[in-house]
Amino acid sequence: MLHDPLFIVVAIAVLLVAGILLFGIGGFAAGVGGKRANKVMQLRIIAQFVAVLLILLFVWLRGGS
Repeated sequence: MLHDPLFIVVAIAVLLVAGILLFGIGGFAAGVGGKRANKVMQLRIIAQFVAVLLILLFVWLRGGS
């Protein structure tokens, strides 16, 4: 499975979402302004949507049930 290119893309997408989430939480803890924090969380939602779509595509293409 580690040699499957789609799996690698899915893993990168999930790690990207986690990274954005941690960056956003760190920004809240540091007291970053509301507009910037809001933009980071909007970016997380978009990245999370793409990651979920990629996961669904992976499961569908691999014939998972």
